[in-house]
Amino acid sequence: METKKINVAIVGLGFGAEFIPIYQKHPNANLIAISQRNEKKLNDLADAFGIDKRYTDYDELLKDPEIDAVHINTPIPDHGIQSIRALKAGKHVACTVPMATTVDECREIVRLTEETGLTYMMMETVVYAREFLYMKELYDNGELGKVQFLKASHQQDMDGWPNYWPGLPPMHYATHCVGPVLALTRGQAEYVSCFGSGTIREELIGHYNSPFAVETTHIKFKDSDLSAQVYRSLFDVARQYRESFEVYGSKKSVEWPLIEGRPLVVHTAKKPEPEIPEEVDSPDFAKLLPKEIQPFTTQGVYDTDENQHLSFTQGAGHGGSHPHLVHAFVDALVQGKSPYPNARQSANITCVGILAHESALKGGEIIKLPGFTLS
Repeated sequence: METKKINVAIVGLGFGAEFIPIYQKHPNANLIAISQRNEKKLNDLADAFGIDKRYTDYDELLKDPEIDAVHINTPIPDHGIQSIRALKAGKHVACTVPMATTVDECREIVRLTEETGLTYMMMETVVYAREFLYMKELYDNGELGKVQFLKASHQQDMDGWPNYWPGLPPMHYATHCVGPVLALTRGQAEYVSCFGSGTIREELIGHYNSPFAVETTHIKFKDSDLSAQVYRSLFDVARQYRESFEVYGSKKSVEWPLIEGRPLVVHTAKKPEPEIPEEVDSPDFAKLLPKEIQPFTTQGVYDTDENQHLSFTQGAGHGGSHPHLVHAFVDALVQGKSPYPNARQSANITCVGILAHESALKGGEIIKLPGFTLS
């Protein structure tokens, strides 16, 4: 029986170039087109990877009947509207984080997937990173015991980043810390409360009328006794880049290292006190992938010193997540199943951040997640 192939186009080729060779080698994908507004960069990459179809105009790409699915890697303000246009054009959508910048855009994406039967997946790196997959395996095997609390952070110095970044409210881009706390148990956020703390420089505040240096959010899980805490900082906070995720269980807990590159710390209950903590190097989870794309958990386009993308450098390679993301999306399309996170789940994760910032502006007021984000 012939292997089913999905014809994919990648849109946005900064960070997005990472995914070109993964799709080219995936046994169920054909990367048939790439798109970028800068024609020289577009042609350079297309020539380097042997791709014939090249688009500088996104709307022209969407008219191409051969394309089944688009993988969007454009700037954050474009994600919502470009996903909506792709779904209206009959294309399946994978989109880098966050899903959108407004609740209304998230609502429309969910509506379109349910109206058309098309698939949407937010390509959240952390929930496919090796460290998360290690904790998920412990959870699935019952080794954590009863999960009692979850915590995550995403701290980054965004000074010098271009376009829409200066002064961005921390929680507007919170999926890297909201994603893992919800994904471990496949939970859903029911309501949030967020506090702002500190003040960023005067020239940064005016961009979004947001003064906060740090935003800290509590998330109450739906139909669960669990809550989680997530915190974010982007400007005027001294901190090495950190995407952390921690889970506290009755039998075992796992904590992220304080310094990038150090091992995880696993705490095991009821041992003699000095033996409770143990440093553990997270194993790689290439074993979960088709053999053709297994090498991409440890290598990629941006792994040489002279060819680095800033998000990849600061994010420490995104934990080997890129081939897992591609496989989750392509496999969902081939099997006709729902990927994680699907449209509703992606909306729940994304709207936590959007609504958390609203809560911070209102002094921590509790705000419920809208019904369309819940299943």
